[in-house]
Amino acid sequence: MRVSSSVLFLAAASTAVADLTKVKRASTYQEAIDRRPDSFWDHIVKGAEVQDASTKPGAHKRLDGELANYQLRVRQADPATLGVDKVKQLSGYLDDEEQDKHLFYWFFESRNDPAKDPVVLWLNGGPGCSSFFGLFQELGPATIPNKDLVPVDNPYSWNSNASVIFIDQPVNVGYSYGTKITGSSQAAAKDIYAMLTLFFHQFPDYAERDFFVTGESYAGHYIPAIGAELLSHNNSNINLKGLAIGNGLTDPYIQYLYYRPTACGQGGYPAVLSQSDCQAMKNAEPECQRQIGVCYDNPSASACRQATSYCNNFALGIYQRGTNNSVYDITSPIGTGKTSYASQFLSSTKTKQALGVEASRAYEECNFDVYDDFVNNGDWMTPAHRVVPGILEKIPVLIYAGDVDYICNWLGNEAWTLALEWPGKSALNAAKSQELHAKSGKNYGNVRAAQGLSLMQIYKAGHEVPQYEGEGSLDFLNRFMGGEWSK
Repeated sequence: MRVSSSVLFLAAASTAVADLTKVKRASTYQEAIDRRPDSFWDHIVKGAEVQDASTKPGAHKRLDGELANYQLRVRQADPATLGVDKVKQLSGYLDDEEQDKHLFYWFFESRNDPAKDPVVLWLNGGPGCSSFFGLFQELGPATIPNKDLVPVDNPYSWNSNASVIFIDQPVNVGYSYGTKITGSSQAAAKDIYAMLTLFFHQFPDYAERDFFVTGESYAGHYIPAIGAELLSHNNSNINLKGLAIGNGLTDPYIQYLYYRPTACGQGGYPAVLSQSDCQAMKNAEPECQRQIGVCYDNPSASACRQATSYCNNFALGIYQRGTNNSVYDITSPIGTGKTSYASQFLSSTKTKQALGVEASRAYEECNFDVYDDFVNNGDWMTPAHRVVPGILEKIPVLIYAGDVDYICNWLGNEAWTLALEWPGKSALNAAKSQELHAKSGKNYGNVRAAQGLSLMQIYKAGHEVPQYEGEGSLDFLNRFMGGEWSK
């Protein structure tokens, strides 16, 4: 199953590896934006006022964090105009006026019981790709499969039993815009904290629900940083109950050792590379490990940028030169599968007006400038996994992976999760895998779990698991939110 050519930038890394060690050119984020007037919005929630009110006597809860420069613009979108779902929908921007950052979000209420169901945040990766890719091509209420741009219902939407927020982040992704650079997962996490705090302040009924952060690919960097940021605030209105990462890039030092086994027939599927290509990858592994180790020990932008350049040249360059199969699905040639017209739908004047998108802002599924910023700032090779043990002291974490993905493959995700140093390491390694069955009876994967950390293999699924396994992904999401693997 294949979609647009710019799904994620993880694969694009090898196309410009020679340039990754250079200092990035001056940012081109100077797009002129005609901002909608304040009267257009139903609510404008000002962070300074929210934080000030929370410190006064009688306030329900004092709110931590730097909120003064932020505001949240909110509009209740008309479901009939959009045609995506019949449920209540909210959209708008988180504005950081001081930094000139404006992040767009789209909220869908649960189809089931929004007064009781959890709230889920979904993030796509890249870095630099819109979370609306996930909305329309993976787990949202509808797909856009035809040129007529008419939404088609997704029976396995993740808002079947949860309210879901999709946000275009970091700045300049999708509908989001600004003149500043984010460049790191930690900086992006602070924006997410501000957005959630103001959203839950404006809609306190949702704040009382369990809240989960989910995502895939480079969200393997985003989500640990977001989890650590949210949990660092003792006085918060965010009821965080768990994190779920799908086919993520989280511990590159370990994960880069599993590109060769995945491509060379050791991941449960036939080899897609020749013996000489496999040997070339093996020969490059020691130097890649050395360079990532330098980045881990001395996380400077230059050291981590150099490791990204070298390691992607072997892991992605050799693969793309040696096979015509997709990096997102080693069993499928590039260009096969269904086409989505989501970008055209999101670019239409009708859609932008209904959602409140700034009229002059063009939708862009993936932004290479954002990708460059993260790579050149060294974020790609940083050890995102190091905060996971501290997170596990407070909330459960689910790591899941489709096993035909190459770019953030199952073998690498299994390896880093089992190698993670935390009190439950021995228990997780000793745990037996249990088969997973959807309500239809379909066996779609297996899971092992211990002390709040779950590791899940999804059979015959590629990089975007919900796109391949809609029924199964909804099943494991509901079970994870229900606490099945939380102990």
